[in-house]
Amino acid sequence: MSLRPSDIRIRKQSRILQLDYPDGTRWNLPFELLRVWSPSAEVRGHGTGPGTLQTGKREVLVTGAETVGNYALKLTFSDGHDSGLFTWEYLWDLAQQQEAYWRRYLDRLEQEGGSR
Repeated sequence: MSLRPSDIRIRKQSRILQLDYPDGTRWNLPFELLRVWSPSAEVRGHGTGPGTLQTGKREVLVTGAETVGNYALKLTFSDGHDSGLFTWEYLWDLAQQQEAYWRRYLDRLEQEGGSR
């Protein structure tokens, strides 16, 4: 199965990125989840370690999306962030492991005293 979506829709009202795949699979990824788990150096850091905790992203919007070659999606967010390239594999992983990613994010917010 191809991990490249056959259709990508930005649903601003419900704040989700909808990914449809050729086999009929559909994933809905919340904008906030995408923003706080952006694969950018700004979020992940430049080395090992947990990266920079993203806070205050509950209301963030995806304002643009463009494909990069045959391997990734570049998202632009309403807070100006636009440096992360979401590979098809990473988007698939985020979608399949959404609960675990949320849990890790919320746990870290609690530990470090941050808020959504």
